[in-house]
Amino acid sequence: MKNTIFTGAGVAIVTPMDKNGEIDYQMFGQLIDYNIDNGTDAIIVCGTTGESATMTDEEHIEAIKFTVNKVNKRVPVIAGTGSNDTAYALKLSIEAQELGADALLIVTPYYNKTSQAGLVKHFTVIADAVDIPIILYNIPGRTGINMEVSTIKELSNHKNIVAVKEASGNISYVAKLIAECGESIDVYSGNDDQIIPIMSLGGKGVISVISNCMPFETHEICALCLENRYDEARAKAYGLLEFTNNLFLDVNPVPIKEALNIMGFNVGECRLPLYKMSDSTREKLKTSMQKIGLVK
Repeated sequence: MKNTIFTGAGVAIVTPMDKNGEIDYQMFGQLIDYNIDNGTDAIIVCGTTGESATMTDEEHIEAIKFTVNKVNKRVPVIAGTGSNDTAYALKLSIEAQELGADALLIVTPYYNKTSQAGLVKHFTVIADAVDIPIILYNIPGRTGINMEVSTIKELSNHKNIVAVKEASGNISYVAKLIAECGESIDVYSGNDDQIIPIMSLGGKGVISVISNCMPFETHEICALCLENRYDEARAKAYGLLEFTNNLFLDVNPVPIKEALNIMGFNVGECRLPLYKMSDSTREKLKTSMQKIGLVK
């Protein structure tokens, strides 16, 4: 059985931007502290929600470095280092390890859509080159490729490949994955609305978007699941469901950044080609926040 990186709710943290579209490190630090002070179990930097796709190489490295230093071992820092170019993902992964990241989150290669054999080779090359744990990231809705259970099972034989962030949305797939891989690999939900079903199947927690705004509540839902108090976890999750769903009224991370802006965290807008929400959609998002007392 491999060591678990974290249990509970890890935040897929947004990358705050100033009015010129540059990374706002002062606000970044405030958001990191807000999450840790309110129970977040891990910080995941430079993921999908962190807009890594529009970062320069220098920004990507600097954001990881800043997060590692700011967190200062209070919780694990997991650095997103995936790419559709194996050589670049390898370079980023080695640099993230040297900067002090506790683990890596590596998405399946996108656009070029390799074979399952190509996935095994891609992840193995990276895992052979580092000495920190790796979370595979399966999100076929964005990448155009799904990792087969047999592929994950083969990769789980590698000592450094320890977990999967599962964002296919397919609960039947998750059940098969956990049943066949047993204790050889941990599973985290990649969708906030599937925390409870995935944890009920044996998942360890979530890599969460909603935690940016509600770290305590998301941590609490996961903690209840880990204690097998699913009735209480469901009641809390149902209370947040409208807001959870409204965080996907537009392409992630557009709504979560707008929600943070509404709360008073001035995280700015997303970089193009992601564009701000319409006024009507923003109002719908705000209304759902008011219903749960997140804002007045």
